[in-house]
Amino acid sequence: MAVVLVEGITDRLALEAVATRLGLSLHGIEIVPIGGAQAVRRAFAEYEGESVAGLCDAGEERWFRRVLGDATYVCDEDLEDELIRALGVDRVEEVISAQGELDTFRSFQNQVFWRGRPVERQLRRWLQNGGRYLRYPPLLVEAMERNEVPRPLAGVLAAVG
Repeated sequence: MAVVLVEGITDRLALEAVATRLGLSLHGIEIVPIGGAQAVRRAFAEYEGESVAGLCDAGEERWFRRVLGDATYVCDEDLEDELIRALGVDRVEEVISAQGELDTFRSFQNQVFWRGRPVERQLRRWLQNGGRYLRYPPLLVEAMERNEVPRPLAGVLAAVG
């Protein structure tokens, strides 16, 4: 068995969608949300002897690298940032529109704190709130071409596949 340790459920959902998008089988691969980067040592100990790799956000890289070394795949900022950069703002907004939530996003953008900030930051924050963090990663991956899948997501699956 091979194991991919991820910080949370959102990462698992995204990796499952990436596997589908790339036509990869997850048979024999377990994607394990560990509940935060500081749990990586404990989680790794549970899978001793297995092929283990990890996916984390840039801010949590040190925790993963201490345990997994080069088997650590890092999102430049975080998962949402990777997905937004892969698709671009316009295509992310198309996905949001297809879900009937573009007006909600526009209202968010108009909040005093978010007005005038870069759209990428607005999208990132909006996607991380209100249950959207669970729904949108698979939808955004589904909207990608195979060659647009972010390198850390494709890489971690290739490492254990």
